[in-house]
Amino acid sequence: MDQSEASCSSVEPRAAAARELLLAAFEDLSQEQLKRFRHKLRDAPLDGRSIPWGRLEGADAVDLVEQLTNFYGPEPALDVARKTLKRADVRDIAARLKEQRLQRLGPSSSALLSVSEYKKKYREHVLQQHAKVKERNARSVKINKRFTKLLIAPESAALDCEVPGPEEEPQPERARRSDTHTFNRLFSRDEEGQRPLTVVLQGPAGIGKTMAAKKILYDWAAGKLYHGKVDFAFFMPCRELLERPGTCSLADLILDQCPDRSAPVRQMLAQSERLLFILDGADELPAPGPTEAAPCTDPFEAAGGARVLGGLLSKVLLPRARLLVTTRTAAPVRLQGRLRSPQCAEVRGFSDKDKKKYFYKFFQDEWRAERAYRFVKENETLFALCFMPFVCWIVCTVLRQQLELGLDLSRTSKTTTSVYLLFITSVLSSATAEDGPRLQGELRKLCRLAREGVLGRRAQFAEKDLEQLELRGSKVQTLFLSKKELPGVLAAEVAYQFIDQSFQEFFAALSYLLEDERPPRTQASGVGELLRGDAELRCHLALTTRFLFGLLSTERMRDIERHFGCVVTERVKQDVLKWVQDQGQGRRSVAPEGTEETEETEGTEEPEEEGEEFNHPLELLYCLYETQEDAFVRRALRGLPELTLERLRFSRMDMVVLSYCVRCCPAGQALRLVSCGLATAQEKKKKKSLMKRLQGSLGGSSSSRATTGKPQASPLRPLCEAMTDQQCGLNSLTLSRCKLSDSVCLDLSEALRKAPSLTELCLLHNGLSEGGLRVLSEGLAWPQCRVQKFRVLQPGLQEALQYLVGVLRQSPTLTSLDLSGCQLSGPMVTYLCAVLQHPGCRLQTLSMTSVELSEQSLEELRAVRTAKPGLVITHPALDSDPEPPQGFSSAL
Repeated sequence: MDQSEASCSSVEPRAAAARELLLAAFEDLSQEQLKRFRHKLRDAPLDGRSIPWGRLEGADAVDLVEQLTNFYGPEPALDVARKTLKRADVRDIAARLKEQRLQRLGPSSSALLSVSEYKKKYREHVLQQHAKVKERNARSVKINKRFTKLLIAPESAALDCEVPGPEEEPQPERARRSDTHTFNRLFSRDEEGQRPLTVVLQGPAGIGKTMAAKKILYDWAAGKLYHGKVDFAFFMPCRELLERPGTCSLADLILDQCPDRSAPVRQMLAQSERLLFILDGADELPAPGPTEAAPCTDPFEAAGGARVLGGLLSKVLLPRARLLVTTRTAAPVRLQGRLRSPQCAEVRGFSDKDKKKYFYKFFQDEWRAERAYRFVKENETLFALCFMPFVCWIVCTVLRQQLELGLDLSRTSKTTTSVYLLFITSVLSSATAEDGPRLQGELRKLCRLAREGVLGRRAQFAEKDLEQLELRGSKVQTLFLSKKELPGVLAAEVAYQFIDQSFQEFFAALSYLLEDERPPRTQASGVGELLRGDAELRCHLALTTRFLFGLLSTERMRDIERHFGCVVTERVKQDVLKWVQDQGQGRRSVAPEGTEETEETEGTEEPEEEGEEFNHPLELLYCLYETQEDAFVRRALRGLPELTLERLRFSRMDMVVLSYCVRCCPAGQALRLVSCGLATAQEKKKKKSLMKRLQGSLGGSSSSRATTGKPQASPLRPLCEAMTDQQCGLNSLTLSRCKLSDSVCLDLSEALRKAPSLTELCLLHNGLSEGGLRVLSEGLAWPQCRVQKFRVLQPGLQEALQYLVGVLRQSPTLTSLDLSGCQLSGPMVTYLCAVLQHPGCRLQTLSMTSVELSEQSLEELRAVRTAKPGLVITHPALDSDPEPPQGFSSAL
């Protein structure tokens, strides 16, 4: 007999004996005593758990035995029954039950386990439960074999989105691969020696946050993480808990994850500083409203999932416990009011090296893995998209199918939408001619289910939902839905959910292009229900909206018509276009030249309002990028004459998206970047060599500059290259408090020489160095530069302004210069006046508001104004009378 059989044989007789003891005790009770026992049993929960009254009311002796043993376990039920009998004042039967229990079973084994003894039992349970993870196609694989390390950058994007000014250049840590060392560092002490109790892992959908969280739980159980600091760790899927019917306490949720009902929950909670709660998908929590009930503060209080999770997040429930929170990037602003002193880390996906590792783990065949990886790497755009694990899985799945059929991946995928659609169409293409129409119809119904779920904030669907749409047992259920059992009141309930949340959002977006297939009762709402909802709902629907835009390109619409066998109406595309153009209504226009911009940049920035994530222009640009249709983007941006992006730290993908939209922008477009992080950690190390390169190239000829070699690309290079596109209509560019490094200035200078439409440039408080201003001045002086108005505000660069002043003699187009707020020495003003009178100077307007000038400098400027009456020089003291000599007023 093996060990497992021996264990079963020893447990079953003990359970039967426990039931016999309980039945004998209850049969000795009178009807009045039995009634009193039921009431006391309801009112005296064990570790916060009690059997619902609906199961106890009217229960006889046999029913009570079944309820107690099923709810608490056979042996723990004896302890519960004995204590309840004493409370019901039936002490003789309670004492007899205790004696009989000792005679037949001896002391309780599992019920008397201490916290220290239970730790080992719980860790073993977690290792067994989480050793394998289900892939999206329902295949189970070992987590250690499938998990591929991700790049995680601590402190790269704080929740308050603050971007330091030029005086306090950020020092972001280098992104690290997600090994045990990186995971251990998540809860390390900060610069002030404080250890965070809340860590937020944020990143876009499909980046691998959930898998990373499960790997942290598994590694903890294996003894690799938080050794000696965390006794118990619990994985809390927020979406499932929010959809859980009825109420439950935190103690209930903990017991649900334990191997048995005898867990010492009360003792575990008493040492809350040694607990770790992993809240996966906290962005699913609705924003707290004025009428919302207060967060839960008692771990034994039965409440809705939102209240329990809200209590943990806001630290009013178990304030000393550790929290690891995963959330989508768009959600932190909404979570900001809930979290207490969080430490943030950004999940950045796969490095190029780890992409290759993922391919080899997925295919488990070296020849196929190498062939698939080589093909994807040659497709630069597709390879870049594979930094997201979920996209990588889709690409590998499609490639495996193509390789098995002896085919090849022929379509270039430039966006996430196109990759998802490629996966769906590959499923349709694999169907036989007989099954094709049926599969198309099933997919349309699945889109309807996804749409209703997304709009209703439902991720789980009952069997009756599938039966109503005739999807139960269908092929699309097998392909795109996963089945799971949820604890119910009387029995486990079966629920279905999409293999990934992003798939549900993709199908929901697809439904709008197939809505002619939907029942008439829902057609009236149309795409407006997605785009014109309240701010909270729009944030929740951000990814669905992105997918919708991606599906509206002419090429994608043709794919949908071909594979779904239907005609896609253009009405949806026109509705979406009108919605984008409406976003520009009521926006402020470009700030006029003068003091208003100075006040804005030096004053306090307005705080961002909660729920405005989707209205953020960057999110709108992501939507436009998904279309990859230049004409559509150009028409859409006509309704947004000024794009303002504030308080952002641009990722590489952010800059790709912005650059594409700038390349497509219509004539007269203005772009303002305010307090946006552009510098990278690596750039600072290369500053010295770059300065030497600048010094060697700026003074030389174009031929010497060409032989120097191309300098290191700056974070702004994609945007600068987009500005030089002949289709780009960008007319005005403002960079304010963006910390422009020398490499950025070099790329911007190159763009100034070629940009076909840029006529206005404004640089405010960007921490420009002398070398940076010098190279920008060279770009402004270039014969093909079209900039007519230039404004710079950078205190502390008195001597460097000579390069800018020198431009006035050479620039063929510069007619307006604004130096308001700059510091000009007497000799610099003298030099400026000499240049202003040079025959090659075409300047018509010079603004020097808030520039401190001596009386001699004012006289020199008045002389220039007299000599060149067509030149407008603005300064508050120029039109006033000369100041009297010092001491004159007191003598008078």
